[in-house]
Amino acid sequence: MPRWLGNWLERHQHPLSRALHGVAIPMLPAAGIVAVVQWAQGAWSLWWRPVTLLVLSYALQWIGHRIEGNDMGEVILIKKALGRPYVAVSPRYRARTGRPAAGRVSEGHG
Repeated sequence: MPRWLGNWLERHQHPLSRALHGVAIPMLPAAGIVAVVQWAQGAWSLWWRPVTLLVLSYALQWIGHRIEGNDMGEVILIKKALGRPYVAVSPRYRARTGRPAAGRVSEGHG
């Protein structure tokens, strides 16, 4: 299994979170495709369609991470850059994996 997939699965262990991500992640490239097609057709007055897909995608992922008990990947990148504590893997799942929270700055500020 590729490392990135193992890391992703570790961060997304709750079944509802995985289901939400399964719906939300494909919405991101779909938003890009809709935007390009609309632009090519001169229909940018429908700008709200790709924007809605983008916002809905991130909202569903955010809900999944609230259920999971950890920070979203983009939030982790920002917190890392600012030197702030973040939650990569929910504390409730760390015991299951048997792995320490390598590279995780904190577990209580996310």
